[in-house]
Amino acid sequence: MYIVSCCLLGVNCKYSGGNNRNEKVLQFLSDKEYVAVCPEVRGGLPIPRTPAERVGDKVLTKDGRDVTSEYAVGAELCLQYVKAYAEELGEEIEGAILKNNSPSCGFRSIYDGTFSGKTIEGNGVFAEKLLAEGINIKTEKEI
Repeated sequence: MYIVSCCLLGVNCKYSGGNNRNEKVLQFLSDKEYVAVCPEVRGGLPIPRTPAERVGDKVLTKDGRDVTSEYAVGAELCLQYVKAYAEELGEEIEGAILKNNSPSCGFRSIYDGTFSGKTIEGNGVFAEKLLAEGINIKTEKEI
């Protein structure tokens, strides 16, 4: 079973209210079991919402609001949901396909906190949780 960012499946859950539908991801998952998650929404953030980026260990919105706790809660709730779903199905989690550069799902690359489109090396809050569990991660760019 795979974990996948909802936005990559075409779910309108991005901060802007849109999605990041990715045909390669959809094709890859076409014959696989998967569970879709959006840690930001699960953490209680609305759609649409003010853009947010990681700044050190914090997640801040473009207007300076600290939403770190919403990201942490969403990441934990998604992890627990995924684990329970996998157990219910009797499936092992094979890996995750997450949205590149996201403050929650980014893997190896996240936006740098300046809201300029520049990226730095790093992981999103949810990606860090998955890595701590030993779950392999790919982004849509690696599919």
